[in-house]
Amino acid sequence: LFLGCELTASTKSYTFQVDEEDDSEHILALSVVCLTDGAKDECNVVEVVGRNRENQEIAVPVANLKLSCQPLLSLDNFELQPPVTFRLAAGSGPVHLAGWHRIVHREDASFEEDDVLSDGEEEELPPIKPAKK
Repeated sequence: LFLGCELTASTKSYTFQVDEEDDSEHILALSVVCLTDGAKDECNVVEVVGRNRENQEIAVPVANLKLSCQPLLSLDNFELQPPVTFRLAAGSGPVHLAGWHRIVHREDASFEEDDVLSDGEEEELPPIKPAKK
């Protein structure tokens, strides 16, 4: 699924969250952050706000964009786990964020009896052949 949002002076944040009762794993991959039509030549700082292992809120700047020198930043599918908030910490935008929302469904962990090796049974590997010179 494709994700896109825009941060502006009037809409300074966007929160991406999923249903907590969903048993799937959700990954948000951020691809591009860019200034769009109407942006001023000022520093626009975009932060990602999430929670650390102690459940404390942390904010990390991921982009500092300026129309005259760096209007676009490729983040190469920077992966985040929802819930996550994108916040315009400085500047008035508009800043567009684009990425992908990947859903990984957890499969039932049952196996066929033939697929499971019994104790002491080893999988047979093909013999190693010497390299040709």
